[in-house]
Amino acid sequence: MDTRLPTQYVTSRQFGEATVTLIDDGILRWNPHLQAPEAARRLAMPEAEADGTLALGLHVAHIRLGDASILVDTGYDDPSPEFARSHPNFASSPGVEAGLSTIGVRPEAITHVLFTHPHGDHFAAATIERAGTRVPRYPHARYVLGRRDWEGNPERERPDSALSLHFGPLARLGSLDLADDEHEVVPGVTMLNAPGETPGHAIVRVASAGERFYFLGDLFHHACEVVHTDWYSPGRDRDVLQNSRERLLAEAVATNATLAFTHGLFRPWGRVVSANGGYRWERA
Repeated sequence: MDTRLPTQYVTSRQFGEATVTLIDDGILRWNPHLQAPEAARRLAMPEAEADGTLALGLHVAHIRLGDASILVDTGYDDPSPEFARSHPNFASSPGVEAGLSTIGVRPEAITHVLFTHPHGDHFAAATIERAGTRVPRYPHARYVLGRRDWEGNPERERPDSALSLHFGPLARLGSLDLADDEHEVVPGVTMLNAPGETPGHAIVRVASAGERFYFLGDLFHHACEVVHTDWYSPGRDRDVLQNSRERLLAEAVATNATLAFTHGLFRPWGRVVSANGGYRWERA
């Protein structure tokens, strides 16, 4: 169990009228198996172990803007003993609900839950079992997922899949909305399709009073991918992913946006700057 104090896993910033809070759900040890020359990869990721394994953060975002209380991804949160046994590479923080409580937000107050994509570390806490039935963890929220990650997803055909376990109840209850290329959640908060990690992978833009923040999900797993936009993990669509990255990076530089991606280490705030004909990540 990770022993960090509450102040060491929750961080908030103001962007115009919006308050964005990043909550670290824990540390995930994972080898991204980047498709890159080994010598260059080792130079770009000096903290990685010999086999490429890294200690990565696992962040979710909360956005408060007007009457909206929006959670982006749910993380794992309060994993069951069975989950802990099957994921020995994950060390939990006090959890997402505990993090939300530090900013005075209860699960019942969440109005929207946005999923960047349906990989387990981003949605495993979407539902909770009560009296033998799976129910939404955030009972009054609309849940939003990229359409391309739901329609035609073969995991939907497997009743024992994590996708069916968590998103199935949301769909049956009528709580699941599907987002296309650009989906305005509320004025100032927009989901933008940024495929490559998955077909429907989305990033979330907050725009208020001339300031911008983007939560990038898994558009990047590590800062070296900002420099090397063509580096990718197996199973991703490299060309589509690179295009999504470069489109976002150009917009972020042009607007001096603040960024965070799911797996940056705490505190994950950053910016990108132009460098040597490309881009570089800087903590901000």
